[in-house]
Amino acid sequence: MKAKEIVTMSPADIEQKVVELKLELSKERASIVSGTRSENPGKVKKLRRDIARLLTIKKQKEGKESAGN
Repeated sequence: MKAKEIVTMSPADIEQKVVELKLELSKERASIVSGTRSENPGKVKKLRRDIARLLTIKKQKEGKESAGN
């Protein structure tokens, strides 16, 4: 997920996407623990980075809103 895409999203959409990605991450981790091989071994890393990117941009937007008041 690109940062430009995230910036255009509303805070509610960002929060919803974070929840979806966290669920997907937990499923991926569960499959690793159970011993099944992942189709994409780099998926966990990508999910973690996407979640961090979403939360960072959300926090930046909140900072701009509070500074503007």
